[in-house]
Amino acid sequence: MLKTKSVSSSIDPKADGLRILATRFRGRGLPSDRYDVWMPSLGPSEQLLADVMQGRITWKAFAKAYEAELFMDGPVDDRSETIKNHGQKFTLRLIKRLGETGHVTLMCHCGEDEPQCHRHLLRKLIDSRKI
Repeated sequence: MLKTKSVSSSIDPKADGLRILATRFRGRGLPSDRYDVWMPSLGPSEQLLADVMQGRITWKAFAKAYEAELFMDGPVDDRSETIKNHGQKFTLRLIKRLGETGHVTLMCHCGEDEPQCHRHLLRKLIDSRKI
């Protein structure tokens, strides 16, 4: 089961399962026992996050750009002729599989009731047929 949660919300080890902090910034003073693994590559880029937070782009434009960032090829792909990573595709597939066999919680620093948060977009993408 795949779900989302704020990193500041209460911890329920049984219901939360593997707690993944999917943000570029871990956060100063955030105890490492608030999450099991920090995966900064699953967070939006600093520039994209700043653009949406400062109102330079719409939420819809943010969502489209964030998904594109997740599949963006990197330097390793440039050096590989046959096998390409295609960004975070394989990491997302792994999270999807883990969610099918156990509990996985995607977390960030946004409030629990924040509807416009990348963690919701990430969950939707992982649950989709694109992964």
